[in-house]
Amino acid sequence: MTHHSNHECCEHHENHHDIVVKNLTVNYRNLTALKNISFNSSCGNRIALIGPNGGGKSTLLKSIAGLVKKTTGTIQWRGEAVSKWSREFAYLPQREEVDWNFPITVRGLVEMGRYPQLGMWGKFSHKDIAAVDQALESLDLSDLQNRQIKQLSGGQQQRAFIARAIAQEAHVLLLDEPFTGLDRTAAKTLGDLLHKLASEGRLIISSHHDLRTATELFNQVLLINCDMVAFGESKKLITNDMLEKTFLTKHSK
Repeated sequence: MTHHSNHECCEHHENHHDIVVKNLTVNYRNLTALKNISFNSSCGNRIALIGPNGGGKSTLLKSIAGLVKKTTGTIQWRGEAVSKWSREFAYLPQREEVDWNFPITVRGLVEMGRYPQLGMWGKFSHKDIAAVDQALESLDLSDLQNRQIKQLSGGQQQRAFIARAIAQEAHVLLLDEPFTGLDRTAAKTLGDLLHKLASEGRLIISSHHDLRTATELFNQVLLINCDMVAFGESKKLITNDMLEKTFLTKHSK
């Protein structure tokens, strides 16, 4: 396995990693969840997905992660089609989708990030152990590593899932409403962390509902309500006019 350093991702233009989504449509039985979504971005960016509940934000994240089958369209990463789950993509579900009673420690959760590289019968090597240690340390979780995941605060739980993504060496972090339920301090810690992860050369794509914090947390935005309303710089697009178009216009279902 070739290891790409984080900085290689963004700073050398010959290795500028792009994601290109073209005409992505996802149907569930006879319901259209997403229609003709097209955008492209590259590592180093933080993209907010903003739109009403049921507008397709979670479907888009799961579709990029390879967890939901697309009906039409293409997703490309580094110039290659993404047709199934990739080790370079890490998906963090909404907190209510996680079984917090599952008997796993913080360390056990972070170790799961290494499984894709081990294969079926692989054993943890020194390199795997070091990657887990480093991920725990970088997210300030070393002291909590033996706790069961339910014993953590909301902010710590989110950091544990991000530590799993770091251990996985993922370049693209797909986060579903990561700020929900966090108090102000935990939200600030997570916001600073997303800035840091992007500046190290990762691409962050996150659904987000708090419009007041969107422009400081994310530099790009995709406004979505089943159809794509707009994609671009968050400071230019998060306006009353555009938000009205996104939330109040009836889009095809």
